[in-house]
Amino acid sequence: MTTLTPAQVRRKTLISGTVGAIVEWYEYTVYATAAALVFGDVFFPDLAPGASQIAALASFGVGFAARPAGAYVAGLLGDRLGRKSTLVLTFSIMSAATALIGILPSYAQIGIWAPILLSVLRLAQGFAVGGEWGGAAVIAVENAPNNRRGLFGSWPQIGVSSGLLLGTAAVSAASALSGDQFAVWGWRLPFLFAVVLAGVGMWIRLSATESPAFLEAKKQLDEDTSTRKAPLTELVRSHRRSLLIAIFARCAEAGNYYLLTVFVLSYVSTTLDVPRQYGLTAVLVGSAANIVAIPVFGRLSDTFGRKKVFLFGAAFIIVTAWPVFALIETGALWAITLGVVLFLALGHAAVYAPLPAFYCELFPTMVRYSGISIGYQVMAIILAGFTPSVAAWLVLASGGSTWPLILMVVVSTAVAVVAMLFASETKDVDLSAGDARPSQARQDRQTPAGASNG
Repeated sequence: MTTLTPAQVRRKTLISGTVGAIVEWYEYTVYATAAALVFGDVFFPDLAPGASQIAALASFGVGFAARPAGAYVAGLLGDRLGRKSTLVLTFSIMSAATALIGILPSYAQIGIWAPILLSVLRLAQGFAVGGEWGGAAVIAVENAPNNRRGLFGSWPQIGVSSGLLLGTAAVSAASALSGDQFAVWGWRLPFLFAVVLAGVGMWIRLSATESPAFLEAKKQLDEDTSTRKAPLTELVRSHRRSLLIAIFARCAEAGNYYLLTVFVLSYVSTTLDVPRQYGLTAVLVGSAANIVAIPVFGRLSDTFGRKKVFLFGAAFIIVTAWPVFALIETGALWAITLGVVLFLALGHAAVYAPLPAFYCELFPTMVRYSGISIGYQVMAIILAGFTPSVAAWLVLASGGSTWPLILMVVVSTAVAVVAMLFASETKDVDLSAGDARPSQARQDRQTPAGASNG
């Protein structure tokens, strides 16, 4: 057997995490896009037009309810059995659920069972994604060189926008079918295409390698089982502060991302009454810009620090909230696209890129998968899941105005800023020691003798 060099292991693992994330987020995005465009008519036809749209977007939010459970189970398995095997499991669950949605009968065919089964499969998707992000982030960062953790960690982050790009492109291509074919059966094609992508993704994911930090920490735990505690117990007992910072730091992008990608698809075609292709085009272009920008900001976080890059992005989101929605409200294709691009390429990318490295640096090895998964996914259920449906209700209640949405963006992002101000800069943390802590010189400057860093 050929022995791989450390550089080859890093490259192989990074590709595995990134490609796997792209495929999973493609599957997730296809659901979100279909919910915004056709699921109201397919699965909730008995409701009034506005109510059916809200119900369809709410079904998208149902998946977020299962994310914390997925984060807990995957974190437990990932911290005890291994990152790689856990990622294979989450990938399998996601792909199976997506394929089944593609063949799910409509309300006209099986009645109330259609939306019930849709919700069950959506819960399965959410459960899988709950464990996916943490695993992809951990395996990328733990295998990265110390001075490139921000860059390496940012690559799985492009999985979200790459999946958004591919998923939106797939739905856009299917929606080009003439007449009512897209609403009747064409929307199923992107879901079924996920089967092909899943085969490719699984083959690549199986080639991933466990990180040296995890293998060493697991060896130590296996030798001394008296120190073994349940990851969640250890997190709450010894790392509460880090966990709270991880949870609230997500407020800058958790809901805002879906507001400017999923909700905007519905908003431009219903409230603004412009072609749905306007929203699809804006999201496609914005996603492409986001993919380019995320590694750039990840690399910048290696140079300037996670906090500075994050706070820049958060400030940009707050300052540009009104201009972005003002551009979208014009109904012009170029303006809608520019608004989405500004948010995704400069605001979202800057707060999202540093998160994997920052989160990994907050927690020691044997609770790291659990810590970052739970920290990341808790706010997903509070903000991200139901943001599109809440936004639709707010616009309806305010007579089409976007000022409630602007307020949502500003307040949620301000919460993230406060959380980040309570955090220390983490880019100098040494992960190779098996315990996330700053270098000795830095620790001596920042932490009083005998004080806990949890």
